[in-house]
Amino acid sequence: MVVGVLRLTMDTSGLGSLKGKRAIVKRIVSRVRQTFNVAVAEVDLQDAHDFAVLGFAVVGSDHRVVNSVIDRVIDFVEEMHLASIEDHSYEILHVL
Repeated sequence: MVVGVLRLTMDTSGLGSLKGKRAIVKRIVSRVRQTFNVAVAEVDLQDAHDFAVLGFAVVGSDHRVVNSVIDRVIDFVEEMHLASIEDHSYEILHVL
């Protein structure tokens, strides 16, 4: 089993309010779930309006497939142009 974990930090300072940030996060979470077979949630800084941190998890049987899904998720979120990605990190684990 191969598990990929992705953490995206996005700049939402242009939105100016928690209500605006939550609307953007909700759209991103919904669209990613509809497009990819991944788990996704806001994992940090929920009460800060300047940044959003989303966590994604991908499970598969092939390292290359999991890595490809992570890359496509990053590209997909960037192409949505709802918030700029400030930082991302991911790790791929091989679990017996």
